[in-house]
Amino acid sequence: MSGFAIFRGIVARDVRLAWSQGGTGSMALSFFLIAVSLFPFGVGADPQILAKISSGIIWVVALLACLLSLDRLFQADYEDGSLDDFALSPLGLTGVVYAKILAHWLATIVPLILIAPLLGVMMKLPSEAYGMLMLSLLVGTPALSLLGAIGAALTVSIRRGGVLMSLLVLPLYIPTLIFGVGVVDAVILSGNPHQLLAVLGAVSLVAFAIAPFASAAAIRLALE
Repeated sequence: MSGFAIFRGIVARDVRLAWSQGGTGSMALSFFLIAVSLFPFGVGADPQILAKISSGIIWVVALLACLLSLDRLFQADYEDGSLDDFALSPLGLTGVVYAKILAHWLATIVPLILIAPLLGVMMKLPSEAYGMLMLSLLVGTPALSLLGAIGAALTVSIRRGGVLMSLLVLPLYIPTLIFGVGVVDAVILSGNPHQLLAVLGAVSLVAFAIAPFASAAAIRLALE
């Protein structure tokens, strides 16, 4: 079997598992919807207040939803021995990590991006910011999956290592969160979001170049 066929098979399998009963995709989407929906009850229904905090809330909850779904990114395959087989496959362990990160982003993050405008309406986000909200999430969220994979790989051999993984990953998420919220706020304040969007894209590109190799190295240590 070729490396591309293995890559495609891993992506298809992980996306399907994420949306199976009790999978991480449905869990993350449910958390995203419920958590954002609770904020108008907690802070009040004043449109001006909600508009000011809407972008920050949506981005923070999307980040937490991503973090919630990372715990089993590699662990199930580690426990059943699949990672050992993947490491010996033509795709190689780094290619497997790229495939699993892509599957995580497609199954967990893309639904959040698609539903974000609806939650923006609920949070009284100005209509001119809807497009930039989706674009900022589209550009910035790959970094969440990529950087989160490092934490998932470092804790793959630790049972119930979710808390430790969160402590490792959250500091890495801060630049993405800052620039992601800044892009949307720039539109709301009639500023120029393009520079912030470029920096946000640069964070994702750097993560794309570094994170899979770091994750693969961490998994190799766990397999030894």
